[in-house]
Amino acid sequence: MNWYLKVLKQYADFSGRARRKEYWMFTLFNMIFLYGLLLTGAALDSTALMILGGIYLLGVFIPSLAVGVRRMHDIGKSGWYILVSFIPFIGGIWLLILNVTDSESGTNKWGDNPKTGGDEINEIGVA
Repeated sequence: MNWYLKVLKQYADFSGRARRKEYWMFTLFNMIFLYGLLLTGAALDSTALMILGGIYLLGVFIPSLAVGVRRMHDIGKSGWYILVSFIPFIGGIWLLILNVTDSESGTNKWGDNPKTGGDEINEIGVA
């Protein structure tokens, strides 16, 4: 859950790097919350919960883009590579492969490798 909150605290931070764990934990909790709202709304036939799910989706759109861009930076690619998903048929598969690729070792032009830093999760919100 701390990884999810870390991404939300870096709401529109498109600079730096995001390791695999940060990206996939955010994606996991994001899907749990979204599907929880939508399925509960559908089961209860509640339009309000369905609307709340839509609002949630709009609220996490920018953080999702930001963590995706930082994930691309972590493997040494430009953030624009997230647009690869728009290529029919193979784009989503290619992006999935990029997202599961291990971090580029050492420092790259987007910063230090987040795996070699200190205890990253405990440094959330500390300037």
